[in-house]
Amino acid sequence: MSVDLLVKKIKEKQNPSVAGLDPVIDYVPQHIREKAYAQYGKTLKGACEAIWEFNKGLIDALYDVVPAVKPQSAFYEMYGLHGEEVLHRTIEYAKEKGLYIILDVKRNDIGSTAAAYSKAYLGKVDIDGVEAEPCPVDCVTVNPYLGTDGVKPFVDDCKAYDKAIFALVKTSNPSSGELQDMLSDGKAIYEHVAELVNKWNADTIGESGYGAVGAVVGATYPEQAKILRSIMKQSYFLVPGYGAQGGNAKDVKNSFNDDGLGAIVNSSRGIMCAYKKQNMPGEAFADAARAEAIRMKEELNSIL
Repeated sequence: MSVDLLVKKIKEKQNPSVAGLDPVIDYVPQHIREKAYAQYGKTLKGACEAIWEFNKGLIDALYDVVPAVKPQSAFYEMYGLHGEEVLHRTIEYAKEKGLYIILDVKRNDIGSTAAAYSKAYLGKVDIDGVEAEPCPVDCVTVNPYLGTDGVKPFVDDCKAYDKAIFALVKTSNPSSGELQDMLSDGKAIYEHVAELVNKWNADTIGESGYGAVGAVVGATYPEQAKILRSIMKQSYFLVPGYGAQGGNAKDVKNSFNDDGLGAIVNSSRGIMCAYKKQNMPGEAFADAARAEAIRMKEELNSIL
């Protein structure tokens, strides 16, 4: 299964972290923006070409340090068709560098529409008898709150095409508790969702002992992570909220199993904007990102 590939890459690099590629134009160093604007103007195309150069530099600096990258689709969609094209260009380049690709799209809908979303990101589409793969990623994030008929198409495509998903269970945002912490039959909603994740995951377990259906569990809620780890023993966790959102290494420890596996921790702004945090010139953005990724790796390993 695809999750076995993720575990293999984590072990090879001894690094349970993923670099988020969530660029906005303000993150891109000035010298890259000016070069793109000189050729394309201050247009959507100009912004996207600047973002591409930024992404390429980040991937070049990180591919031998981190096992995976996580582009967030929204940060490309907001630039229109040019942004979508740069997203796909970024995915292809990251795959060439041997990185595992988690595309953060949080898709779902009723069954037939969920099936279309799944084909768009995990599966293949039939074009008069010829199959084509629209988006060659390894994994996507999925919203589970439509229930089983909205998730089953994704699980089916995971099995058919050796892919994986991370279902939202306990997210890192401050207001997540408005719904996810509500009690039903004596349990929080996030616990009920975790039990569904176990159901969806049951017949997808790979050689690593983990299945194709993982869970998004925020670093900002370590006590809930401890509960969820005890429920979803064979699901990998994608852990957002580290760094810029306030989560630290001690906060993410509960998301891991005793073997030091079971979770991969995301940092987006902390890595992308490391040059700003360290007051370094824009020309040093890649070196700063690499240094931050190595620091994060060492910090995580120190608590596992």
